[in-house]
Formats: sequence, structure tokens, C-alpha cells
Amino acid sequence: MNRLLDALSRIFDFGLTGELLGYPFVQQALLAAAALGLVSGVLAPLVVTRRMSFAVHGTAELAFTGAAAALLVGVGVTVGALAGAVVAALLLGLLGQREHERDSVIGAVLSFGLGLGVLLLWMNPERAANKFTLLVGQIVGVSSADVTLLGVAAMVVLLVTALLYRPLLFASLDSEVAAARGVPIGLLTPVFALLVGIATALGVHVVGALLVMALMVTPGAAAVRVTASPVKATVLSVVFAEVAAVGGILLSLAPGVPVSAFVTAISFGIYLVCRVVGGLRVNRLTRAGSAVAV
Repeated sequence: MNRLLDALSRIFDFGLTGELLGYPFVQQALLAAAALGLVSGVLAPLVVTRRMSFAVHGTAELAFTGAAAALLVGVGVTVGALAGAVVAALLLGLLGQREHERDSVIGAVLSFGLGLGVLLLWMNPERAANKFTLLVGQIVGVSSADVTLLGVAAMVVLLVTALLYRPLLFASLDSEVAAARGVPIGLLTPVFALLVGIATALGVHVVGALLVMALMVTPGAAAVRVTASPVKATVLSVVFAEVAAVGGILLSLAPGVPVSAFVTAISFGIYLVCRVVGGLRVNRLTRAGSAVAV
């Protein structure tokens, strides 16, 4: 009990949190989290609509593999994660064109990436703490160069998403009708997989490869529970992702706990609230429909 009370007092030590906000590495981590929240929030509803949650997990594993390779050879972890995620996105986008094959392709890529990543970590002579951060994230690892790279990558993803949003949304809602109307499904699938791969790689530093789904999937899943409007769902998803990413970092400062623990907790809490709100909304609409029918 004493340990629990001590842990809670450290978590809610707002004075220490305010003091830590003055450090450059914390400010850089907050900027990286804000960029990640914006990108993941925009893509998450499309990921949910296109049923690509498992694909995000598979992409994250190869982002982890790329980051592990970068750590081994001594280059930037973010660069390695981006390279691994791009390779994963291209593999998933090209090999998983047929919907009935997609899960098996993702499973094969995921297992290969995870196994190779574990091998690369085993070959790395650095201390275990550096390796552990690839899985669960660590804000002290975000440098100014990483923030610049994250910002540029986020701008590219947002720009391409904005240009392709209408056909992407159409293809996500009904791919067969979209194909019949001339939408290039065969091109959009790997392009969107590539966008998801880049966004997933951005989350390795903040929440780690294992828990990046908390930002790439959960905000979108929560948003579509409370609204059927694609625009409103995107706005809500961005808000949810920003609250989880930035709020998770702020809560993790005082106790020094890996930020992913708070990001995932906040994100899941938002999802549970939206499920309740969405359930009440459906019940209200059902009763209103029954009353009109009578």
C-alpha cells in the first residue's frame, strides 16, 4: 500500500512536472508527440474503415526491425524506423492486394520482422535499456534532428492524404463501387499503406513499436463510435490522438514511467467513453425510430 501511495504521489507531482517542462528534451518530445498525434489522428479513421488495424501492427514490427538495425550500425533510430516501415508498407500494399490474402500476408511479414528485429537486438552490444526503448518508447531519445525529420515526414503524409482524401474515403467505404467508378484501387492501396507506414514509424520514439496502435487505431475507433460523419470523425480522432500523445508525455514526466503506459491508458479510456456514448446514441435513435413507426 505504501508503495502504491508513493507511486501515485510521484505521478501527480505537478510541481516536478512543471520544472521538467523547461528542459529542451521534454519540449522536443512534446513537439514530436503533437506531430504524431496530428498525423495518426487524420489516418486512424481511414485505418479503421479500411480494416487495416492488423496491418498497422505488422508495419510497426518492421519499423521496430529498421530501428534495431539503425541502432546496431549507429545511425538515427528514426531513419531506420522509417526505412523499415516503408519496406513493410510496400510489402503489405503489393502482396496484400486481394482482401482474402491480406491477413496471411500481414502475419508472414509481422513474424519475419519481429524475428529479425530480435536477432538484431541480440547482436547489439549496447545496454538493454537502449533496446527496451524501441519497444515502449522513451522521450529522452527524441533529438532536435528527430523533431525536424518527424515534422517533414508529417507534412508529407498530411499533404498526400489531403490530395487523395476523397478517393481514399470512397474506396474505404465501398471498394467495389469505387473501382467500378474508375477509382484506381490498385494504386491507392499501396500508397495508403505507405502513408500508414511512415506515420507508424513516427511513433516508435514516442510510444514504441509494440504500442503504436494506441495512436494509429484507437482514436479512430473511438471517433467512429460517436459520429457517422467522416469529417467529424477525423476532427475527433485528431483531438483524441493529441490528448493521448501529449497528455501521456506530461503524465509520464514526474514518475519517469515509459510514456507508452500513459498514452495507451488515456487512449483506451477515451475509447471506453466513446463506446458508452455511442451506445446511448444508438439506443436513442432506435427509440425515436420506433416512436415514428408507431
